[in-house]
Amino acid sequence: MSNIDINGVIRNRRSIFPPMYNDIPVSKEFIQTLMENANWAPTHRLTEPWRFKVVLGDAKDRLGVFLSDTYTDITSDEDFSPFKHKKIIDNCKSASAVIAICMQRDPKERIPEWEEIASTAMAVQNMWLTCSANNVGCYWSSPGLIKYVSDFFDFEEGERCLGFFYLGNYNQEDNMPSKRSPAQSKTTWLE
Repeated sequence: MSNIDINGVIRNRRSIFPPMYNDIPVSKEFIQTLMENANWAPTHRLTEPWRFKVVLGDAKDRLGVFLSDTYTDITSDEDFSPFKHKKIIDNCKSASAVIAICMQRDPKERIPEWEEIASTAMAVQNMWLTCSANNVGCYWSSPGLIKYVSDFFDFEEGERCLGFFYLGNYNQEDNMPSKRSPAQSKTTWLE
């Protein structure tokens, strides 16, 4: 096992947004590693609820068009933002991959749903830390549009989308300082 500075990886993890991505593609091999690391998340009662739909190439453009068209359809004229409409398309185009983060509910409902959502989120954290350790940019977005993606993706019974994981290489010259308050301000010790 390699000697990784896990504290450094965790503390340097950042949201790297699609407009920051460059044109260097993220390899399929890296995405496969990402999926394998996600698969090692903690799971209650071994339900392994995480499901991922990796969107690449032309499918990213189709997803961008679908999401922007859906945004247009569900947004009133007064609330419609041309900026947001363009951003939806551009995010899909800028990313090397867009991964739909999905959760498959245990058909037997042996555990509370929140535990399966938590396990899925831990799988995403594994992905995020893998990206951070390899200097690959990523961002988890959970727009309201995810309610409509069953018209784009095929879902199993009990499966639903929790968001999109945008993935791309980026120029790392920029210093991205953390915006965390101290842990002690959120910790109570009982002895």
